[in-house]
Amino acid sequence: MRKLKIGLIRVVTLLDGSLLKAHEDLLLSRFKNFEIETQSIENQPEGIHDEETKNIAVPKIIKLAQEFEKKRVDVILVSCADDPAVEECRSLLHIPVVGAGSACASVSLSIGNKIGILGITDKPPRVMTNILKDKLVYSIKPERVNSTLDLFKEEGKKNALKAAIILKEKGCDTIALACTGTSTIYLREDIEKMIKVNVVDPVIAAGLIISYLHL
Repeated sequence: MRKLKIGLIRVVTLLDGSLLKAHEDLLLSRFKNFEIETQSIENQPEGIHDEETKNIAVPKIIKLAQEFEKKRVDVILVSCADDPAVEECRSLLHIPVVGAGSACASVSLSIGNKIGILGITDKPPRVMTNILKDKLVYSIKPERVNSTLDLFKEEGKKNALKAAIILKEKGCDTIALACTGTSTIYLREDIEKMIKVNVVDPVIAAGLIISYLHL
């Protein structure tokens, strides 16, 4: 079977090679027919965590996506739960563009009825709430987690786990992780070891959607 070539865009500037390729490695461990090249946008050390940082990132993402298309990749993956520039790229490019947020919300809908969002912003990503609609029970941002970098700290991960417990107590049967930084720290696995609940990882969810393109 021919490999599916993916241009993966990280929306946080990462100089550490292992961190840069963390989502690539996660996908390759599960989808053997993927061939991935990862690039991160420039001058965005804290990634996207509000409207201002999103607006700044959009033209950078579009530029990278256009460069990937010239390299003849089969699909673009924007690895961010807010799906920044996804709609713009879909209108400009001639290949599929997948956003981690819409993928995560869509997969969550397929396995749960009472869904909670765990993210890094005061308000959950609009692209996710638009999909989940009345299936969204509760949204939460862990204490002292204001950007994806905070998840890499011991306190940030601990508070994220506490937030997951709160979502379970609110009656959620499924937790949609609304930051791809949670994929980098394997938060899904830690939550599922701690409490009985479905947890949808946004990067893996995007991989599932992309894999459908190659059936």
